[in-house]
Amino acid sequence: MRRIAASTSTFARSSRRPRLTLAITAVAVLSLGACGTEKANAGGEQSTRASAVGGQPDTAFTAMLDTLAQSCPPSAPPEAPPSGPTETLPPGSVETPPSDAIEPIAPTAGPEVELNARDWCASALHEERIAQALWNLVDPTPAKVRTILNDLGYVDERIHNLKQSGATTRFFLDLRDKGGRLCLEGSAAGEKTVVDKCVAPASGPFTHGDRKQ
Repeated sequence: MRRIAASTSTFARSSRRPRLTLAITAVAVLSLGACGTEKANAGGEQSTRASAVGGQPDTAFTAMLDTLAQSCPPSAPPEAPPSGPTETLPPGSVETPPSDAIEPIAPTAGPEVELNARDWCASALHEERIAQALWNLVDPTPAKVRTILNDLGYVDERIHNLKQSGATTRFFLDLRDKGGRLCLEGSAAGEKTVVDKCVAPASGPFTHGDRKQ
């Protein structure tokens, strides 16, 4: 009888082990599943966050343009060069121009006649802030110039032809907004840095046009 009892007890103990093993395995599977779900959720949140950040630059860029130009006049069309009858002199008066006088010629193309009032005003503000930021840049490589432009709020999509030539890095900025045609041409060269306004097409892909004379 003792042998039978011992055998029954041994069987009972051995039958519990598979159940315990199965229970541990199930808990492990559930833990792994929860961990995977957690990672998936984290990944989803990161993707959503990244996608949201990816959508911000255009909005931030437009806001920067608006803030910079808030003190400028509305986007009125450029004024045409003055025209009309010449001023007549009183009878008996004779005007003798100086021998070295040069008659001014009204511009017919370029920023003076193709940029509206808002763009003409904003261009000076853009020129000043960019030139100041690049003035003390040591070894102005394209990567360094791009970083500074990005820090000022100019997004990569609006930076064009960023190239280095010797100790100078040249670039163009597409600043077209609200129907304007403003663009900037810059050359980063330390204390010889120059930033000038130029004219871009009214629509379509960016190409730089006439530079400020």
